[in-house]
Amino acid sequence: MKNGLEDVVAAETSLSDVDGEAGRLIIRGISLDRLVEHAAYEEVAALLLDGLLDRSVTAGDLKARLGRARMDVFTHVRALDATLLELPPVDAMRSLIARLPDGEDFDTALRLLAAPAVFLPAVLRLQRGETAVAPNPALSHSADILAMLNATLPTGEQASALDAYLVTICDHGLNASTFASRVIASTRAGLTSSVLAAISALKGPLHGGAPGPVLDMLDAVGGAAHARAWLGQALDRGERLMGFGHRVYRVRDPRADALKKALRPLIATGQVDQARIGLAEAVEQAALAILRERKPDRPLDVNVEFYTALLLDALKFPREAFTGVFAIGRTAGWIAHAREQALEGRLIRPRSIYVGPEPQAA
Repeated sequence: MKNGLEDVVAAETSLSDVDGEAGRLIIRGISLDRLVEHAAYEEVAALLLDGLLDRSVTAGDLKARLGRARMDVFTHVRALDATLLELPPVDAMRSLIARLPDGEDFDTALRLLAAPAVFLPAVLRLQRGETAVAPNPALSHSADILAMLNATLPTGEQASALDAYLVTICDHGLNASTFASRVIASTRAGLTSSVLAAISALKGPLHGGAPGPVLDMLDAVGGAAHARAWLGQALDRGERLMGFGHRVYRVRDPRADALKKALRPLIATGQVDQARIGLAEAVEQAALAILRERKPDRPLDVNVEFYTALLLDALKFPREAFTGVFAIGRTAGWIAHAREQALEGRLIRPRSIYVGPEPQAA
């Protein structure tokens, strides 16, 4: 029995490869650093989905049809009543996605790609007492998300930063939410059901909830001069340092470097809190030093959540919405894995070992 299915191979996939020893992520034969530098989110979504749906998927066709899909799903925003708006953003977003029809075709995939990108900004604005902003199909996916969030066109640097983030987290092997998506897909329930299951897994604090607490940690540290002392005290209390360490990576998470690079244009153009960046860099250096001292036999380095928090904060997403933004990018991977499972896999039905009491003899 492998608790947590540690090291159990449960699927073959042509979608992504996570090499934890080398610190490398490959998406359909292309390294992450190359994708982030050269590909927009629509191109990566097309790369993941091509060959898995009822038609071929090209980046140009997906971009045009995704814009129209954003307009189509926006009609569901009217279902956001007072009860839904009292929920955390990711739960309200998930409730709206549950209204979408199930299916296995390209149109279903487009609606599911569009839905979190439209619903999350609408939920956030309505929770602030503002009016939801309709999508603009002429914009890129990332630019439209920011326009719907802030009711103003983003700068080129802002749109590029969000695009880099969505590309960076589009797929990442057989993590908990992706596995949940494949389990549901193996029953032939449909893509909407698979995505809903994945979001439900993602919202758990052990999977998708770490970026927000990174900012909580920075707020608590307060200043660069306090970093080492605060981090040492946190470790003394047995607390985990947010944004450091990963279940798979034994070296630095390659997504962390991709996001750190994506922040640079925002920093160079003064579109980010410089004091926050300086504090984060001081905390990163202090944390890596103290982790090497305290845990020399455990490879703990920066993970994707650390720079995710800084990037999304710079783009004016509230920290309680970070999990929902993650879902916007990861939906492409969830859909691709669901279709791969439906096309090539079997019903997922592992066994369990009974350790309860035996029945009493008569």
